[in-house]
Amino acid sequence: MGTVLVVTSGKGGVGKTTSTAAIGAALAATGDKVAVVDFDVGLRNLDLVLGAERRVVFDFINVIQGHAKLSQALIRDKRLDKLHLLAASQTRDKDALTEEGVEEVIGALRSSFDWVICDSPAGIERGAKLAMRHAEIAIIVTNPEVSSVRDSDRIIGILDARTAKAERGETIQKHILIARYDPARAARGEMMSIDDVLEILSLPLIGIVPESQSVLQASNVGSPVTLANPKSPAAHAYLDVARRLKGETVKMRIPTGKRKMFAGLFRRAA
Repeated sequence: MGTVLVVTSGKGGVGKTTSTAAIGAALAATGDKVAVVDFDVGLRNLDLVLGAERRVVFDFINVIQGHAKLSQALIRDKRLDKLHLLAASQTRDKDALTEEGVEEVIGALRSSFDWVICDSPAGIERGAKLAMRHAEIAIIVTNPEVSSVRDSDRIIGILDARTAKAERGETIQKHILIARYDPARAARGEMMSIDDVLEILSLPLIGIVPESQSVLQASNVGSPVTLANPKSPAAHAYLDVARRLKGETVKMRIPTGKRKMFAGLFRRAA
């Protein structure tokens, strides 16, 4: 059975969808079979980031409502044959997602894929809670700013209380992914340091993605940054995240800046 991973955060615009695509592509490039699932019903973007928007015929809601088979709705990536997308609906609202339907689809995907990566919508409403419902691992994406970190802290509380694992008395594995980090701005006090973020959230760090035009450029051409610009610092960060998820011990890449800012970082990094 595959592993269900949710990429989540409380705040919009932090990089969940680009991270889902990049991590999914990085895992698929290692030979693992990966399904990425867009839970943002009505506002889907994962298909755009993967360059598959014109190939969507059936979506997640069609499968839940029995209007299409799961095999019909899954879209195989043209660059990585191990990567598949289950797109969200653009014309329905989140109430169309049912607990029973989500459980059935996620269960079917787990039986066929090594990784099922759920791209959560922003916030703490129905879609976000269903995206994390069956997760075994959670990556909480946060930007190094107060509002993003505060919202991430609330998401951690929901993961510990509202998931299926939590209801069974089990603990979901949780990691922090810091995205859009700019060491120069952090040095000037214009954003939080990595140490400050980890001090507040008290979870292991799985990666640091630097602020980079390469991520935006990759999204605009419909490609994960790990494929569009594999030598970029952002791509290296996501490739390292994939390796850590697979159990490898990988030294944390620190975006260049004054090293004294990161005292104690490795004591908390996973």
